[in-house]
Amino acid sequence: MPADPVLSSELTALREELARSRAERDSPAPASRDTAPNRAPGKPETAGPPPNASAEDQHEWARLKEFTDEMAGFFEQAEETVSEHPAESIVAALLLGIVIGCLLGRRQGL
Repeated sequence: MPADPVLSSELTALREELARSRAERDSPAPASRDTAPNRAPGKPETAGPPPNASAEDQHEWARLKEFTDEMAGFFEQAEETVSEHPAESIVAALLLGIVIGCLLGRRQGL
């Protein structure tokens, strides 16, 4: 059975695109002009309160920053745990989904 020329050209284009993508991924990233010393690489810079913000607003910004830092730490820890124990994590997520489904599902006969 002869190959379809359209299909062959699509496959060739996809292979070329994949090769370009791999080459871009493997090449070193250009140096960034934004070198903030207090910011970790890969983390977005967060805006602070406006310079003329009240003390209450500054306190709220501090609480929000603390909350986001705690959430980031939680997700980093969860990612490490999942990567160390993938099978257990999948089973735990499945069981949690079943429990939530049972709790939120419609109850027949009530």
